[in-house]
Amino acid sequence: MAGSVQRTVRGPTLAAMTDVLRRGRASLAFGFFVQGVAFALLVTRIPAMQDRYGVSDGLLPVFLAAVPILAGAGSVTTERLVRRVRPSRLLRWSQPVVLLALLGVGAGDQVAELAVVLGVFGLSVGMLDASMNMLGVSLQRAYGRSIMLSFHAAYSLGGILGASLAWVGAHEESALWVSYLPVVVVLLPAVLFGSRWYVDGEAEPVAGAEAKGGAFRLLLPLCLVMTFAYIGDSTVSNWSAKYVKDVLGGSEQLATVPYNVYMVTTLVGRAVGDLGVRRFGAVAVVRLGALVAACGFAVVAVAPGAWVGMLGFTLLGIGLCVLVPQTFAAAGRLFPGASDAAVARLNIFNYVGFLVGSPLVGALGDAWSYRGAMLVPMALVLVTTVYARSFASGGDRYGGGHERPRTVDVGRGSNGL
Repeated sequence: MAGSVQRTVRGPTLAAMTDVLRRGRASLAFGFFVQGVAFALLVTRIPAMQDRYGVSDGLLPVFLAAVPILAGAGSVTTERLVRRVRPSRLLRWSQPVVLLALLGVGAGDQVAELAVVLGVFGLSVGMLDASMNMLGVSLQRAYGRSIMLSFHAAYSLGGILGASLAWVGAHEESALWVSYLPVVVVLLPAVLFGSRWYVDGEAEPVAGAEAKGGAFRLLLPLCLVMTFAYIGDSTVSNWSAKYVKDVLGGSEQLATVPYNVYMVTTLVGRAVGDLGVRRFGAVAVVRLGALVAACGFAVVAVAPGAWVGMLGFTLLGIGLCVLVPQTFAAAGRLFPGASDAAVARLNIFNYVGFLVGSPLVGALGDAWSYRGAMLVPMALVLVTTVYARSFASGGDRYGGGHERPRTVDVGRGSNGL
C-alpha cells in the first residue's frame, strides 16, 4: 500500500503498535475459530452428504481424498501468490469462499455439483490454512514470545462448536443446508468485519538468499514431523469410534466419546501450551508432547477395555496438540526472511499426513490387527523426538527467553493501519 510505514515495536510508538498487534491477534484468532467451525461441520456430516447426493461407498473415498489433494495445490499456489499479494488479503477473501463452499455442499443435489463445490472448498482451504499460519508466525515474531498455540486453540474451540452443531443437525435430521445456512449467515459478515485488523509481517523478498538453492532442505525434518502429527490426528478422528466399539467392546454411545475427549484435551493443551513454551522452550515442549502422544497410542494398543482406551485418547490429545503449531513456528524461525514460503511448503505435509494416516491404519488393521496398527503412529510420533532439535533456531531460546522484536509493516494491515 502506498505510503506504508514500517515501525518497530519500541520507543514512542510502543502503545500504538501494541494496540495494532492486539487487534491483529484477536482478529486472526477469530479466523482460526471460524475455520474450525467450518471444517468440523463438513467432516462430521459426511454420512448426510453421502445420502443427499447418492454417493456410493466406492466413490466416497475419491471425494474425500480430493479435498486434501486440492488443499495441497492451494497451499502451493499461495506460496507463489504471496510474492505479490499480502497474506492478509489472501486470508480475507479465501475464508468467505470456504464458508460459501460449505453452504454449496448443503444446497446441491447432483454429484457433479458436489464435485465442484468440494473442489472449491479444497483449494480455498489450502490457501486459507497457509495464509492463516503465515500471519500467525508473523504475529508471534512481532510479539517476541510464543502465541502460536493460542491460535490453534481457537481452531480447536471452533471444531468443538462445529461438531456440536453437526450433532444437533443430525439429531434433528435437518437437511444439510438447514444446518449450514445459519452458521454461514452469522460467520460470513463477522469474519469479513474482523479481517479489517489482520496484520502482515515485514515485507521481505521470498526469493532472498535463504530461499535459494537447497536451503529449504532444512525444512525436511519439520515436514516429517508435520506428516507424523497428522497421521496421529487422522488415526484418532477416523478410527477411534470403531476401535472402542469393535476392539475394546464399548457401546455405540460410548464409541462417540473418544474423539470428543481428544478434541477437549487438545483445546486445553493448546490453551496453556504457550506458557510451557515460554517457560521451558519449544524443544522441550515438543519432546514431551511426542512422548505423551506415544504413551497414548501404547495405552490404546494394550487397553483391556473401553475406559482404559479412553485414557489413551486423552493422552493423545494432550501430546499431539503442541506439535503442529510449534512446527509452523519453527519454520518461521528457520527462515525469518522467507517465512511465508516456508509455511506454505510445510502446510502441504498437513494434507500428506491426513491422506496417509487413515488408509495406513485401516490396511494394517485388516491385514494384521487394529491393536498392532496403533503401534505404527506410535513409532512415527516417537521419531519426532529425534527431530526436536529442529525446533530451535540459532540462538533463539523460545520460552526460555524472547525473540528479537520483529518489524511490522503497519501499512500492510488489511484496513491500512
